Amino acid sequence: MNAGTCELFQCLLLALVVIFAVILFGQLRQRNALRDWLNAPETPIPDGSGAWRDLFSRLQRLRKEEAHRFDTTHNALEHFRLAAEALPDGVILLDKDGYIEWLNAAACQHFKFDPARDVGTLIEQLIRQSEFLDFLAAFRQGKAKNGTQLRRGGAQGEVALALQLIPFADTGTLLLSRDVTEFSRIETMRRDLVANVSHELRTPLTVITGFLEQFQSDQPPAGKAAATFFGLMADQTTRMNRLVADLLTLSRLENDDQPPRDEIVDVPALLEALRTEALSLSGGKHSVEIAAASAARLRGSPDELRSAFGNLVSNAVRYTPAGGTITLAWQLAGDSPSFSVTDTGIGIPAEHIPRLTERFYRVDKGRSVSTGGTGLGLAIVKHVLARHGGSLAVHSTLGQGSTFTANFPAERGA
Repeated sequence: MNAGTCELFQCLLLALVVIFAVILFGQLRQRNALRDWLNAPETPIPDGSGAWRDLFSRLQRLRKEEAHRFDTTHNALEHFRLAAEALPDGVILLDKDGYIEWLNAAACQHFKFDPARDVGTLIEQLIRQSEFLDFLAAFRQGKAKNGTQLRRGGAQGEVALALQLIPFADTGTLLLSRDVTEFSRIETMRRDLVANVSHELRTPLTVITGFLEQFQSDQPPAGKAAATFFGLMADQTTRMNRLVADLLTLSRLENDDQPPRDEIVDVPALLEALRTEALSLSGGKHSVEIAAASAARLRGSPDELRSAFGNLVSNAVRYTPAGGTITLAWQLAGDSPSFSVTDTGIGIPAEHIPRLTERFYRVDKGRSVSTGGTGLGLAIVKHVLARHGGSLAVHSTLGQGSTFTANFPAERGA
């Protein structure tokens, strides 16, 4: 090989080495760019060239797809979180050891928890009531009942919570709580109502049954004794009829979702009718007066308002000793109309006044029975006034008498 050829060969070899070095350097640069991106994936993906460009393009697409899946999953989780937050029932997520992992707003309200403070705390350290601890222990032993009820003190008084524990995600537990205070109150009222009605009916039925047994005996009453027995049975039958009528009236008022009829009620004329009825019920033992009778009329249901006003007047007659005075008044306080009944009766102790409108609540049970009261009159008054946007005010002084005032909003005046 001559010198020229050798020199040419060396030049070609040098060129090949340079080209190879350039290619190798480019590959190393692309590899280093990939390595740097893998170490810091939050940085932008390199552009690359050649085969590397295709690789980086694929990575870019994968990154976008992953970001889309992440956003979709995050949005779904946020959606479910907001849905759980909006639930009226409390939800507390516990881990396998009973530590709080998450809770919603209703649970915070039920148990007075603070998410910033109580997440990560053992549930037994926050709810220490023995009923809950026994329920939790029974659940962990697989012996728990369907649920339990817990009473917690609150700013608005005692709250009744229905609790349920549900296994969740193999090792977790959901503690669900529901505020059943109103349901519990209604259930108590239902039981009390059944008990009170049964008690109220038992006495007249016992009297009537006793007299009927006398008439079925070998020597039935006759003459004046029979007439007396029949009169007593008639009185007890009348008492039961009044009780049933008041129960039906109260039930209708409580279950009627429709607003009361909007008619013009001539209250001054109604006062005259109520005065006549009061004198008849009194039998001349009381003085019944009308102290004030404004010319204003009232918008509402005539039947319901007559029932409410009539109950206030009849109560005054029943609880005022003979010789007392009962005063009716219909007047305007500003633009707001009010109907009041004032008596010179025995008065009511202050501690009893807040409960007067409860069904069958009586200050003096024996006296109420003897006067023929059913214990439902003021409950009917309360519901009638509530349906008309009004309220009942009671002022009483022991030994001096009482004033019951039905106040109505200005828009009820006509």
